[in-house]
Amino acid sequence: MSDRIHITFCYSPQAEQVLEFSFEFADGISIRDALHLIQQQLHLSAEQIQYFGVWGRKTKPTDSLRPSDRLECYRPLLVDPKVARRKRFKRQGVKRSGLFANRRPGSVPGY
Repeated sequence: MSDRIHITFCYSPQAEQVLEFSFEFADGISIRDALHLIQQQLHLSAEQIQYFGVWGRKTKPTDSLRPSDRLECYRPLLVDPKVARRKRFKRQGVKRSGLFANRRPGSVPGY
């Protein structure tokens, strides 16, 4: 078994832009140590790698990476998704959107 693992690091500096990099680390490296090395190599600030996960799942910094893992850094949300949905729904109107937009004539509301 090899003592080195290959991982993919993904991060998005802005909307609709995703950067992917390949790295090789010692087997059993923690996410914290890997992020520290990546931060130094790519000249990223601590704020840019504040939120992270592996394969779309939030992880702890003490977890160790496995071969072929995809380490991802996330940007903080600018708007709460629930608030955005409520505003969008209010703007579109109740009758024109959603599950009950096309009702049969004479049907009971909500069915």
